Amino acid sequence: MGRNVTRRTVVSVDLGASPPTRRRPDELAAEEPLEIRVRKKPLAVTMRTPGHDIDLAMGFLLSEGVIGKADDVLTAQLCAGTDTPNTYNVVDVVLDPHVPPPVTDPSRNFYTTSSCGVCGKASIDAIRTRSKFEVAGDPLEMPARVLAELPETLRASQRTFDRTGGLHAAGLFTAAGDLLVLREDVGRHNAVDKVLGWALREGRLPLAGHVLMVSGRASFELTQKAWMAGLPLLAAVSAPSTLAAELADEAGMTLVGFLRGQRMNIYTGAQRVTF
Repeated sequence: MGRNVTRRTVVSVDLGASPPTRRRPDELAAEEPLEIRVRKKPLAVTMRTPGHDIDLAMGFLLSEGVIGKADDVLTAQLCAGTDTPNTYNVVDVVLDPHVPPPVTDPSRNFYTTSSCGVCGKASIDAIRTRSKFEVAGDPLEMPARVLAELPETLRASQRTFDRTGGLHAAGLFTAAGDLLVLREDVGRHNAVDKVLGWALREGRLPLAGHVLMVSGRASFELTQKAWMAGLPLLAAVSAPSTLAAELADEAGMTLVGFLRGQRMNIYTGAQRVTF
């Protein structure tokens, strides 16, 4: 069993059964802290599901505007940290000398939880990072029938969710509906960072003509991350927030929410969804 899943004995209750309780093993999605260091200096701590940690660190640095391409990073490696036994919950990143170091402002706390990637930020203005990529003019067109199939494709590929029921997922798709990469994590923002980090290391940025599909809601932060990677379309199974819709509109992105079965709501950029 990998570190992304742990087993625990639970008391299972079924009031319609006799007896109503029984003890059985259950599998839980793992949640552990990951510290991201830049030039050996701590920058951020996030609660995540172990796995694809280098991609997570790279995606985080991309979405925070610290880096814009794979060449901005000389090395990124897992370190042992101070835990005993070693859990390798530290990623140390060495930036190319031409890349300015991230600004560590006391008013901007980079600590994040698995559910909120922008907690501790001083204000909305502090997190409205401008993307290096223009998405408003992206000519992507996606048939609504193809878009409607993405949630099922995403769900069918969530192997760890099948075992635990406790993970978010993010998937990168082509305009034809082909899944390029999927990542799962207890934090929806971590799942997205793992996808974006993969794309960055593969030299695929900007992600023009691609679609990001997420299993939960579309928050301001996920919209910002999509914009930072040059994605023209973000789709979510659940609802977007008001700030997510405002940011998508500002960026010229297409934002789709409540994508379930044959139904969806298009909040911005409806011209990219064809019928």
